[in-house]
Amino acid sequence: MIFKKQIILIPFLVIGINTFAQDDMLSMLDSANAKKTHEKVVTTFKDAKIINAQTTETVKAGTMAFNINHRFGNIGVASNGGAHTLYGLDNVSDIRFGFDFGLTNNLTIGIGRSKQAELVDGFFKYRIMTQTQDNHIPFSLALYSDASYNPQAASVFYTGMAEPTTDNPFKQSEVHRFSYTTQLILARKFGWRFSMELLPTYQHRNFVLANINMDNAAVETNDLISFGGGFRFKFTKRIAFICDYFYTLSPYRINNKANPFYNPLAVGIEIETGGHVFHLNFTNASGIIENNLIPNTTDSWAKGGYKFGFNISRVFNVTHPKKKK
Repeated sequence: MIFKKQIILIPFLVIGINTFAQDDMLSMLDSANAKKTHEKVVTTFKDAKIINAQTTETVKAGTMAFNINHRFGNIGVASNGGAHTLYGLDNVSDIRFGFDFGLTNNLTIGIGRSKQAELVDGFFKYRIMTQTQDNHIPFSLALYSDASYNPQAASVFYTGMAEPTTDNPFKQSEVHRFSYTTQLILARKFGWRFSMELLPTYQHRNFVLANINMDNAAVETNDLISFGGGFRFKFTKRIAFICDYFYTLSPYRINNKANPFYNPLAVGIEIETGGHVFHLNFTNASGIIENNLIPNTTDSWAKGGYKFGFNISRVFNVTHPKKKK
């Protein structure tokens, strides 16, 4: 039995225009020093991602960020790790190479390619508004949308599907290979040490197998709703503890003994070294992009299904800044 939607979901948004209110005239007359400048908060997070979760940070106009994300294999013996795999270092769960381009200071577009499912993805991120130091705007807000394409051979992509019959015909389509994720990202910096964010997430996959959770009769669906969260706590100006988590609303994934699923949890250390940002992390998610990690995390922290990984980001200038006259 196959459950499918042969439509291409086109992510879109209506971007609100944020307008700053003028200072109260009476307060300006009281004291010239009381004038509010609405200066923007900078570096709520240091990178475009915490570990698995996107942040409100965008690439500056005229620059390009080259990103390398790597996930090794499971560390715990109960999840096929242990000494014989050098605690997962002999295996690779996923690798992604990506390029992010800053069209404006608030708009980033990017492309990437992942090892897992051979996914090729493209995305945009638009920062709608930025937190100000005087709390005139109390938080930063961004919208992120990603579309990915799975180019695997048909024999792999359609694995698990029942053979078509005269009564139940099925036609393969390139449309099936697309999946999409859209997130609204709300972030706040509470001081130089601590920042946190929330990420309500909607995901659509054009093709899924209509598997059934035999414990509650729930069927896998094309659409998923998730809620993510994450934070960064700085120990020093260059070293921080980072963490993120996603919870998916899916009856099919609740106590599914035949096909167990788990919510992605990631913890790590962020190290800034000039133009580079390193993330050394552990996560139970084998996938790197949202279209993989949210619906397909099948490893448990409790069973040693966590993996060592790292994210590296390097920013380059691709256009010369305009000289001031």
